[in-house]
Amino acid sequence: MTLYLVQHGEAMPEAEDPARPLSGRGREQVERVGRHGAAVRLLVAEIRHSGKLRARQTAEILARHLLPARGVREADGMAPDDDPGKAAAAVEAAAEPLMLVGHLPHLGRLASSLLVGDPDREIVRFRNGGIVCLAKAGTGWRLQWILTPELVVEHP
Repeated sequence: MTLYLVQHGEAMPEAEDPARPLSGRGREQVERVGRHGAAVRLLVAEIRHSGKLRARQTAEILARHLLPARGVREADGMAPDDDPGKAAAAVEAAAEPLMLVGHLPHLGRLASSLLVGDPDREIVRFRNGGIVCLAKAGTGWRLQWILTPELVVEHP
């Protein structure tokens, strides 16, 4: 089982727009990562997001590129300050490659819970629009790779 954790793309400041949609730069970050994911044939069965506008927009952009068989949907337990236990249980129940699009500190706490069993240890540093890939290894999880928007170089 493969799990992809994605921090939403860069969002507008709350003072400019309280709904905090993706900024132009944030959209560009996610588009670039999505195109790269499609080019390397990243397989994702479903994309779940927190329901916040910036996470939903990020999930929708990625879905246009990655074409998940079961599409995109909102999931409970993925807000910034939610306990990572609920998301961890959903991940453990998944049988096919899953992508979760959310926020900090939740994603960091979820990754740490899965990798070392301690949500309070910062193991992974997330970047806006980046993907962290974890893989099930026996009874635990392993970090496979991290892709940040800055690492994606597109050629004309």
